Amino acid sequence: MPHTVPACPQCGLENTYPDADNYVCPDCAHEWPQAASADSDEAAGDGVVRDANGNLLQDGDAVILVKDLKVKGSSTTLKKGTKIKSIRLVDGADGHNVDCKTDLGSLLLKSEFLKKA
Repeated sequence: MPHTVPACPQCGLENTYPDADNYVCPDCAHEWPQAASADSDEAAGDGVVRDANGNLLQDGDAVILVKDLKVKGSSTTLKKGTKIKSIRLVDGADGHNVDCKTDLGSLLLKSEFLKKA
């Protein structure tokens, strides 16, 4: 059975290929180590959630947004640098794995747009 190459973690496209010790995505030029991919697949099954810098997140942590995020169903935007306190980790749909309370109410966010404060 051939080894399957994972989709790009940055853009999500499956047009990736192995190159030496890395995987490469020709669509967005993102490269990531093959060994880390196996580790992150195992970690994802364990419910481990990491921020944009790879730091482990836990319930109750404070985080900071690393980019502006438009809120679906609203005309408002969460601004880069906004600090969010007391997050809760959840197994949400479409990779939304952080539940938090903001001025706009309770929201689900993706951990890839957060960094640990």
